[in-house]
Amino acid sequence: MNKTILFAFLFLQILINAQFSERNLSSEKWTFKNAKENNWLTASVPGTVHLDLMDNKVIPDPFKDENEKKVLWIENEDWDYQTSFKVSSKELENQNIDLVFYGLDTFSEIYLNGKLLKKTDNMFRKWTISVKQNLKTGDNILQIKFKSSVNVGKELAKKVSFTMPESPRSFVRKAQYQFGWDWGPRLVTAGIWKDVTLNFWNQVKLENVKIEQKALTKQKADLNIHAEIFAEKGGNFKVSINNQSQNISLKQGLNTISIPYQIKNPKLWQPSGWGDPNLYDIKFSLQKDSKILAEKTERIGLRTVELIQEKDSKGKSFYFKINGNPLYIKGTNWIPSDSFTPRISKEKYQKLIKDSKEANMNMIRVWGGGIYENDEFYRACDENGILVWQDFMFAGSFYPADENFQQNVEFEVKDQVERLQNHPSLALWCGNNEVDEAIVNWGYQKQFKYSKEDSLQVWKDYKNIFHEVIPNAIKKYATSDKTIYWPSSPSIGWGHKESLTEGDSHYWGVWWGEQPFEIFNEKVGRFMSEYGFQGMPTLETTKAMFSGTPDLNLQNGTIKAHEKHARGWEIIDTYMKRDYKIPTDFVKYNYISQLLQARGMQIAIEAHRRAKPYNMGTLYWQLNDCWPVVSWSSIDYLGNWKALHYQIKRSFENQVILAEEKDGILNFYAVNDELKKFEDVQLELEVNKFDGENILTSVSVRNGKSLEGILQFDPVRINELIGNSDKNEVFLNLIVRGKNEKIIAENNYFFAKPKDLKLPKPTIKIKKISSTEIEISTDVLAKDVYLIGDTHFSDNFFDLLPKTSKKIKLSKPLGKFEVMSLWDVMN
Repeated sequence: MNKTILFAFLFLQILINAQFSERNLSSEKWTFKNAKENNWLTASVPGTVHLDLMDNKVIPDPFKDENEKKVLWIENEDWDYQTSFKVSSKELENQNIDLVFYGLDTFSEIYLNGKLLKKTDNMFRKWTISVKQNLKTGDNILQIKFKSSVNVGKELAKKVSFTMPESPRSFVRKAQYQFGWDWGPRLVTAGIWKDVTLNFWNQVKLENVKIEQKALTKQKADLNIHAEIFAEKGGNFKVSINNQSQNISLKQGLNTISIPYQIKNPKLWQPSGWGDPNLYDIKFSLQKDSKILAEKTERIGLRTVELIQEKDSKGKSFYFKINGNPLYIKGTNWIPSDSFTPRISKEKYQKLIKDSKEANMNMIRVWGGGIYENDEFYRACDENGILVWQDFMFAGSFYPADENFQQNVEFEVKDQVERLQNHPSLALWCGNNEVDEAIVNWGYQKQFKYSKEDSLQVWKDYKNIFHEVIPNAIKKYATSDKTIYWPSSPSIGWGHKESLTEGDSHYWGVWWGEQPFEIFNEKVGRFMSEYGFQGMPTLETTKAMFSGTPDLNLQNGTIKAHEKHARGWEIIDTYMKRDYKIPTDFVKYNYISQLLQARGMQIAIEAHRRAKPYNMGTLYWQLNDCWPVVSWSSIDYLGNWKALHYQIKRSFENQVILAEEKDGILNFYAVNDELKKFEDVQLELEVNKFDGENILTSVSVRNGKSLEGILQFDPVRINELIGNSDKNEVFLNLIVRGKNEKIIAENNYFFAKPKDLKLPKPTIKIKKISSTEIEISTDVLAKDVYLIGDTHFSDNFFDLLPKTSKKIKLSKPLGKFEVMSLWDVMN
């Protein structure tokens, strides 16, 4: 017998004999067409209409050149998808057959063999349809007709008596960023964006398994395993949890059962920087007459999460306690890492999360204008000890609250809560991104000439969705230990003084307000959940903007089109003039724009960390990109680290020593974010000229101080440190040592802005140690050393001190690369 036929035969026998089995229809042959036309083209599922049109060479790549505007017409069209699949008579003998769509984008009609089965209206929901009565032996035709989300949204908007901002995107439950953002293109997609399956089941169906942590001590973890089971008819069954069995009785219809389960001597899931993120597999199976009818394995972590908000003399605290200890949050904001989400690979998710861990992060906020991410994202966070602040998908607009919308949102919350809640990385549900602020601060009511009644309706709708529908749904569908909810991020807009004394804060005085970076030293809130500054992507990613030979010129139309902020270039130049010289050479401009971004975020993060424990969290905007673009990201679209990500890694170290200059005085702060403390620490100060000449060495006397949390050393007057030296020619080397002379933290402090530094010309030498390791050395200070090449360098954009060397590892061998330092641009 032919091996392929034998495999198919065996698979079919397994399918027929199993009590539950799943058949993936995504791998069938799919076609699609414009609803107005008759020409069917090949399609991929999961996919989007844009990707299918690209594959069929109907449209150019929207990420290249200025092609985005050439494909805008797609959003106004309706699109049909279909496939034909065979069903055997044996398959039809199953008691139940469900057709399951894990993601349809967005307004669709589902037809099976010509019969309309369902209409859908939400990209974020799972749709399950009983289809046994609609299937037939042999060929079956499945067709999904998608309506234009833009056109449907416009029709829905007409039903509201006043103009809603960002209309029509706020009327459609789909990824809001697809309508264009100040870092992303307008690519409003349609299509089958997640898998489609046929599920065959008999006797019972296991709807979901929720694992509740009731109590956690060093000796034991007490869990409740909750399962929802649909039974064709009542009877006695056996449940097994990790091979521990017990008998249960089920009634006909939907059953909810709860079974206690205990883990002895549990190993805790610890966030990154505190220990290992230990995980446990919980295997749940349902049996009758020694046959397994259904089973599911959930991977969990044992930990406690608390959001602490207590009134104090300065306002109200906002911090997370993990496993009973306050955790200083260091992390970032996440957007979808592609405009076309089906092509985000598992490898890309894993790499971005590992890159976050490598940069010493412990939390990622999933921003509310994107998508509820793929299971692989949360799995990677679980495995790497990265906590997740999970927004629901509402961002920067007003949203309706009619009965249909409320119901749609509740089911969306149900689907996502049930899918995600067992992940130990999940720390917080958040209602939305900047919707409260949009209503209160952005002036839309005045712009659109709202009546008093209109404004009251907007606020009533807001309260309805974010203070009732969503939190009530979380309580209904999540276990008691997974219900921490925060209605809106931020809680108070950045123009109000209370935004810095309570809740979480988005501070945009830098960039949007064009305040100097130094304002970050004053604008420190209890938890900084957004702040940022733009920088160019790496040269490799900039070149990827072009379909042909790249024209690296700031006046080039393609380069301009890949900056989505209306005043982006102007704002970057404004800040660059303050701190650097603006280069005319493109490569040097790219380099300085990255240094500028890194400098701004370094100032912000250091201000936040010096304010510990008043401030207990810092999440910069943003980690990643959805296409090649000039943006706030620290990792560009192709996965390359910008200067910012290298700086983030340094700024987020668990132990740092920081200097703050005020009125001619330097204050010194040692910060320790680990649970352990360092005994008997001392601060060493060394003032050196850029050519290596030592001006002063000062060592504070050991005084028995321990470093636990934050430690402030005695301040020093700058003129006592540098004497008659020109502060543009010297730098301060800071070292904190503990017992046994071990270095705990080290940092360099410069007394002037980069443009004012009188840098000598460095002689930088590179020695090849192996095909993937080099050693770089210099005679004098080489500031902001930039290694340029098609590989990942273990460190980059770093200061190399006089007469020192540094070993750098390469992710892959590289025959040739270039090196540059700040001297090359400033002179």
